[in-house]
Amino acid sequence: MFVWYPFFLGPSILILLPAIALAVYAQWRVRSTYARYARIPSVSRISAEGAAKRILEASGITDVSIEETPRPLGDQYDPRTKTLRLSAPSSPSIAAIGVAAHEAGHAIQHAQGFAALALRTAIVPLANFGSQLAFPLFFIGIIFGFKPLLTAGILLFSAAVLFTLVTLPVEFDASRRAVAALRGTGVVNEEELGGVKEVLFAAALTYVAAAAMAALQLLMLLSASRRR
Repeated sequence: MFVWYPFFLGPSILILLPAIALAVYAQWRVRSTYARYARIPSVSRISAEGAAKRILEASGITDVSIEETPRPLGDQYDPRTKTLRLSAPSSPSIAAIGVAAHEAGHAIQHAQGFAALALRTAIVPLANFGSQLAFPLFFIGIIFGFKPLLTAGILLFSAAVLFTLVTLPVEFDASRRAVAALRGTGVVNEEELGGVKEVLFAAALTYVAAAAMAALQLLMLLSASRRR
């Protein structure tokens, strides 16, 4: 969630440096970890799609469809259409299975009414709206010295920050469910489960980095507004 900032924010921009460093590290970590375990097939040779189906069936979920997405690492579960999208559905690699299990974990959350997922889904429209308008309103408020616009920008961006914070328990819980489900279904053995955990931990870092970036951006806006 990094955007370009005009020069008039001054030293407030320095607040973002730790989050930028974490974001760069998280992206490197997730890509390198996934690439390493994408080359290692599971002993069971079960595909990522097959693993997801096993997990869903074991949880009594039969109304979720699985389809392929062309986006690299674009795996996701869409609660609106109950669709699980996998970037490598036919791969039997530890990396692909781990990611598929994680997305299946989101489907289980949805089916069981996991509160944090419901909250995140509910605030998506407000978070998108806020992230698009917050900075333009804030910058216009600074240029013209109009405090209500500064306040509106901060309040709107707060919705985007809330979204990133709510995302953390949702993602952590999905990974926890994924590990438990893979162990319970026997798709991977204990040694391979260690690789799955590494992949999921690396992915979790990207969400932590996004939350840190959003929170520090909000702090930057608050700091700049006080100086104005």
